[in-house]
Amino acid sequence: MAKKNTTLPAIIVMFALFFMIAFVTNFAGSMGVIVTNQFGASKALSQLGTLANFIAYACMGIPAGIILKRKGYKFTALAAVIVGLVGVAVQWIAGPAESFLVYVIGAFIAGFSMCMLNIVVNPMLNTLGGGGNKGNRLIQLGGSCNSVGGTIAPILLGYLVGGEVSSATVADAAPAMIIAMAIFALAAVIIALTKIPEPHMETPEEKAARKAGNVAKDPHGPLSFRHFVLGAVAIFFYVGIEVGIPNAANLYYSASWLGPALTGTMIGAYWFCMMLGRLGGGAIGGKVSAKAMLSVTSALAIVFLVCFIFIESAGVKVNLFGNEMPLALVFITLCGLCTSVMWGAIFNLAAEGLGKYTAPASGIFMTLVCGGGIIPFLQGLLADAIGSVQSYWFLVACLLYLVFYAVAGSKNVNTDIKVD
Repeated sequence: MAKKNTTLPAIIVMFALFFMIAFVTNFAGSMGVIVTNQFGASKALSQLGTLANFIAYACMGIPAGIILKRKGYKFTALAAVIVGLVGVAVQWIAGPAESFLVYVIGAFIAGFSMCMLNIVVNPMLNTLGGGGNKGNRLIQLGGSCNSVGGTIAPILLGYLVGGEVSSATVADAAPAMIIAMAIFALAAVIIALTKIPEPHMETPEEKAARKAGNVAKDPHGPLSFRHFVLGAVAIFFYVGIEVGIPNAANLYYSASWLGPALTGTMIGAYWFCMMLGRLGGGAIGGKVSAKAMLSVTSALAIVFLVCFIFIESAGVKVNLFGNEMPLALVFITLCGLCTSVMWGAIFNLAAEGLGKYTAPASGIFMTLVCGGGIIPFLQGLLADAIGSVQSYWFLVACLLYLVFYAVAGSKNVNTDIKVD
């Protein structure tokens, strides 16, 4: 009991950081509706903010892993929230400046923050949970907080834009940006006052040896493990799937008869379903393996997307809560139940058995999160060429890889490598 009490404050802080990651990231995705109108961006260019946000992962992933190893979790988290505050402030300036370039630069800076935060929260929660199924369970519970932030962002932005896309500007989103900056400022204070464990920080002996140049070169590393390499690729596809599903639908339906307010509500429901799924995953995570979670949810997501493609083509509508809605959009929302547990499951499978290589592995892992920007951008190019609905076949192909990883690619075949 005493151990749980000492780790509880750190767990709460990690959960709060999970919330911030989704709120800021989904805010960038939802801004695509605004920049399409104000700056005349195509479907592909409307995802440039999201692309910039996630390309930052490719630039910062490995350096952030080094910072984590040398400076520890607390320093990295505190630096991340300060960088995040600056990034959102730059996006806020894009409103009065009426500059698409300034907005993209702000999204890029915010992406550095999101990368650093992800590097902190995932290995920390996995460690605090004890690894294995219990570590996966804690990541899933933390992910539910992530989904709360993801749910609020598109609904808030849709409300701020209103019922017409034609009058939407970056300035309309200013209240949401101010909220994000306030959250970052509060988080900085809380992190500074909270004691956070440092299980993977280099020891004084390791630091002295590094500075003296007496560090023996390790013949192995995270990339020596096949299941980690395939898992890093899986996370590239997964984050692209998670972001691409709601982003493309948001652009498509906001410009239709449905409008941005109702569309934003339904896209918010997608992230709400992710929250429900993660709460469910957290409840059963100690009993159900990450492998089973990933294989079942990936297959189910394929079914939902195929239903979306064919039903939208048929133009079927339903009445939900007094509003007429496309039936196909319901299947987009339900995909949130599937994507909810994928992150934790992939991270758990990829990091299992890495031991001392966990910190550098986390940096590499986060580098591949850039898929969250690249895949929606590529999907946007396909949407411009063949239509938004048909572009979802690309995500179906990505999901097939996740099925492969869950079934075969996640097995650790390099157990002969010493990790302690």
